[in-house]
Amino acid sequence: MPATLTPDEVREFLDSRPGWITLTTIGSDGYPHSVPIGYFRAGDDVCVGCRDRTQKVLNAQRNPKVSLSLESGSTMRDIKGVLIQGDAVVVNEPDELLELTREAARRRGAPESALPTSPPPGAAYIRVTPTRVISWDYSREG
Repeated sequence: MPATLTPDEVREFLDSRPGWITLTTIGSDGYPHSVPIGYFRAGDDVCVGCRDRTQKVLNAQRNPKVSLSLESGSTMRDIKGVLIQGDAVVVNEPDELLELTREAARRRGAPESALPTSPPPGAAYIRVTPTRVISWDYSREG
């Protein structure tokens, strides 16, 4: 059996894997809608940036129950991953949107002097607050 990650290890894993996470929302037809999307961690929440009024945004507004999945490794001996089930909130209000846009830029290494002063037109974030976290680490026994 694989080991599970502690909450600190989950945060460390999320922070160590910049790039893409898989967001799954539920479409109006009841089917899952999974897409790779850029993300960053804000406390225990995970924020994903996207265009407003896209399918994932519409799905999250209709049904805020979403999941996020992130995995690394290429063999059974080194696979590690996290599945986050949580409640989504769509952020498209200008002040909060600017705050998240600036934080995303910081995470990408932008200096304070180069941070955006206004949110990009048509942008949104989906902020996911975890309700359940499932993790696995096949490099160690649980």
